[in-house]
Amino acid sequence: MVKFYQHSFSYDHPWQNVTLAFWLRYPNPFASHVLAVDVLDRYVDEQGVLRTTRLVLKKGKAPKWFPKTFLKNSEAFVIEESEVDPKSMTMITRTKNLNHVRIMQIVETQKFQVGNEENTTTCKSEACIVSRFGWGMTSRIEMFGQSNFAANASKARKGMRHILQMIREKQAGGRLPFFHTQPSS
Repeated sequence: MVKFYQHSFSYDHPWQNVTLAFWLRYPNPFASHVLAVDVLDRYVDEQGVLRTTRLVLKKGKAPKWFPKTFLKNSEAFVIEESEVDPKSMTMITRTKNLNHVRIMQIVETQKFQVGNEENTTTCKSEACIVSRFGWGMTSRIEMFGQSNFAANASKARKGMRHILQMIREKQAGGRLPFFHTQPSS
């Protein structure tokens, strides 16, 4: 069986600041599980879309009931692909873990776009959690993954808000430019 997670939320910040915060979000006090982030590829395509591939190393922990012999290392590499379209003012990110995929694979998609209210940005997040472990533990692993994902998503939003506040403070102090909410023609 497969577990799904969906959530929509809004940041009280303009799209440009939210996309900037996405790139600056590590390190932050709510993401101590993130050990390293490296850019593997980044380019602007012929439509003017910024495409980036990053490799993220995260530390996790298995539940106490999970057999220790099957998971010797709780670190996981995650591939993150993103597309930032400044014309449509959308950013789409896709992430998935590269190791431990037989135990559990999580594939997440996020879409950031200008919100309905001025200087807001909405984010729609969807995740698919799948275990191929078997041995009668598949459903239990997926339930653990789904509840853990929801808790980590909450921490990720707190981390983004932390970075967004830092950006706001630097803009107010004149150390970062204010971004216009509408792209200039």
